[in-house]
Amino acid sequence: MIETPAPETPGDRPQAERVDEIVRRGPSGAIVLAGIAVAIVMAIWFAFYFLVFLPRGVIQ
Repeated sequence: MIETPAPETPGDRPQAERVDEIVRRGPSGAIVLAGIAVAIVMAIWFAFYFLVFLPRGVIQ
């Protein structure tokens, strides 16, 4: 049932062409999401570094 094609209305392009166009555009949304996640992790790391580790001073 998963592979059952959606019913096409007259005048629409074939489903294979629409899928090919989507795949051709690439995974831009996933790349943006991954970039945002990495930026958040780095921001948290820098916050810990500057707000927790540096105020404690040098370890002797």
